[in-house]
Amino acid sequence: MLNLLDELNPKQREAVNQIDGPCLVIAGAGSGKTKVLTYKIAHLIDNCGVKPWNILAITFTNKAANEMKERVQNLIGDAINDIWLGTFHSICVKILRKFIDRLGYDSSFAIFDTADQKTLVKKCLKELDIDSKIFTEKSVINEISNAKNMMIKPDDYLLRNKGDYRKEKIGKIYSLYQKKLKENNAVDFDDIINLTIDLLLENEDILEYYSDKFKYILVDEYQDTNKSQFKLVSILAKKNMNIMVVGDNDQGIYSFRGADISNILNFEKDFAGTKIVKLEQNYRCTGNILKVANEVIKNNTTKYDKKLWTENDEGELPFIYTGKDEYDEASFITTKIEEIKNNDNFKYSDFAVLYRMNAQSRAIEDIFMREGIPYKIVGGLKFYERKEIKDIIAYLRLIANQNDNLSLVRVINEPKRGIGAVSLNKVEELAIENETSMYNIIKNADRYMPRIQGNVYE
Repeated sequence: MLNLLDELNPKQREAVNQIDGPCLVIAGAGSGKTKVLTYKIAHLIDNCGVKPWNILAITFTNKAANEMKERVQNLIGDAINDIWLGTFHSICVKILRKFIDRLGYDSSFAIFDTADQKTLVKKCLKELDIDSKIFTEKSVINEISNAKNMMIKPDDYLLRNKGDYRKEKIGKIYSLYQKKLKENNAVDFDDIINLTIDLLLENEDILEYYSDKFKYILVDEYQDTNKSQFKLVSILAKKNMNIMVVGDNDQGIYSFRGADISNILNFEKDFAGTKIVKLEQNYRCTGNILKVANEVIKNNTTKYDKKLWTENDEGELPFIYTGKDEYDEASFITTKIEEIKNNDNFKYSDFAVLYRMNAQSRAIEDIFMREGIPYKIVGGLKFYERKEIKDIIAYLRLIANQNDNLSLVRVINEPKRGIGAVSLNKVEELAIENETSMYNIIKNADRYMPRIQGNVYE
């Protein structure tokens, strides 16, 4: 392992060798932060005698988690299987599957996606007789999500917004929504971290178990953490204080999801005795691109100054074109692609066009089609968002959790069974009236609804 540490530059090595106590790694873009995280894990296990199961490594995306797992496995082999390495949500789900019964849920709980949330909010609006044209499902879900990211529970939300007509209505929806989630033995994406925090704070034995287990904690992209993610990390790291976070105070792309840049800026204050290491050598970009980047970020008023540098070539000079409108911009892009392709013998597949919002692709697509340029849009409808896949998942959810009324409603007429809205509404009313699941009403249709059982019973 010692020879592997020789592959690190001096600053990377300094970060990896920081074993005990809190460490903040300020990592500029392309500075090898993933390498630092993976080598730190390998160093802890191979050189410091740390057991793999005593390490918790948290990333933001499944892609980043898979990349890190692969890299760590290349360094330490099968020991990777004993490390807790994953996203905030996957780590929390793992904890909840084991202990969520302490919060009144069954371990087979379902995780509702956006479509499920919309269906549930729609039911809440109907039950509360609230106009869905004024309070759209999307706006209500966004408001509830923001509240959860700020760790504001329904009662607190109502208290904070007393006298605000709109927010009081949303507070009532939020309260009923949470009640119905629990009735369905379900949670939504934003509940996962908050429920884990509740579990740890309300159960001293569980907190002690995980505090003892996770002797070393590593967190990637720390600048993108929100209030609940910060709280979770703080709780778990409090006992041992062996925490290393990696982030860039000059980046931040998740503020719309509640990310709080102060988490990284206040790390020294939150974790006394913090060692700070800056990674400023860039391996990804040319010199000219870094010059532009440094000019932009030097205007930031953030706490940790850094100047990115590279040993790479200077490269092409970046340039800016200001179009008259989106079609002028698209025409310029098209002309530039053709010019570079023809002069330098490139293929169309060598080019990528990046845009900030999906709506911006329209003009570019129009011009590409007009000029006969082949293209494909990356990131269309995801596999798990396809209707047929969601139907299959709903069946599987219902098998695992017969209290999941939303999944039952989704599949009861998939394939068509001739069950009308009147019968379905009656089933739902009976379920509410008898404080049981819709599945149980249907299963015992001869007892609960003998006059209308027909197709429902079949």
